[in-house]
Amino acid sequence: MTLRLVEFVVAGNEASDLLPVRSAVLLRAYGARRGFWTVLDEGPVESCLALLLELDDGEWTARHVAADAGVENGRTEDGEALAHHDGWVYVFGSHFGSKAGPLRPRRAFVARFREDDAAAGPVPVHVVRNSFRLHRAVNDALAGSPLTLLPPGERVRARFIVETLARGTAREKRWVSRLAPDDLPLNVEAAAFTPGGTVLLGLRFPVTEAGEPILVEVAGVPDMFTAEPAWPRALRAYVLTGVTPPGELTGFRAITPTSDGGYAAVIGSIDALGKGSVLLDDHPGGGDVTSRHVHFRLPAGASDGAYRLVGESVVDLAPFHHVEGLAELDGRPFYVMDEDHRVALWVG
Repeated sequence: MTLRLVEFVVAGNEASDLLPVRSAVLLRAYGARRGFWTVLDEGPVESCLALLLELDDGEWTARHVAADAGVENGRTEDGEALAHHDGWVYVFGSHFGSKAGPLRPRRAFVARFREDDAAAGPVPVHVVRNSFRLHRAVNDALAGSPLTLLPPGERVRARFIVETLARGTAREKRWVSRLAPDDLPLNVEAAAFTPGGTVLLGLRFPVTEAGEPILVEVAGVPDMFTAEPAWPRALRAYVLTGVTPPGELTGFRAITPTSDGGYAAVIGSIDALGKGSVLLDDHPGGGDVTSRHVHFRLPAGASDGAYRLVGESVVDLAPFHHVEGLAELDGRPFYVMDEDHRVALWVG
């Protein structure tokens, strides 16, 4: 497959995920015939929303979108995944930490905004920080599933779990009750809503003992934003089989629904090389892994057999290691890369 590169500079930062714009109002406001949302790494969510737009004349441009999270301004970081549901764009934090740990409560958030609102003025963004409630729900779902998970490693456990517990206890944080010494640190990198309104969260880590990527299906995410909010529930965990080369560790990097009722995804390394990753210190086989575009479908029922999904490889994206977002639009694939100080969009 031949890919064409389109480069952008947006607020001096790299991009995570790629979500097609559905709002005709928004596209008209920018004079664009198509476009994608992306979220920029590390900063607070209200400072990290951007649009990649193909204008009516065929030129591509990027727009840093002004947003306002109200009382939550400045209290989040590391938005990683984007998903559409019922006219809203949802942004999921990584729920992880820095590459050397510990876990960071600022990354345990979900935010949403009305896509039409981005057509004019600062976008109101509703942020809900869950204080490790989603961490607890997902860990419990993984522990109760038939999946055999890759042990995190002693350094990973010490830096991400033990140190987080120690810091929270010293600061008398109530969220320490939602962490347990045998928990796994979660790195949420991908998300997609199902037709039933649940969310598939694609994890970069943990992975199975065989090195295969894991999805967790979560219900009740929109209920976090109601007048009487409720916390989401993890329903079940899935492993995606048949797409991880022997001896490698692969996690999810992106997920998007497809027109045939299935899902496309990018899988790749469990963390980046050369950036001081404790995960790779304990699991060096998870770093030098190129990205792969895959396809899968959810089973019709939720029986025990529903925990294993058979994936199909669409295209090997080697030599790329850092594909962070995937969209399929008008029969063409679009990929966004995680690269320092630029946004790299590859058009199929």
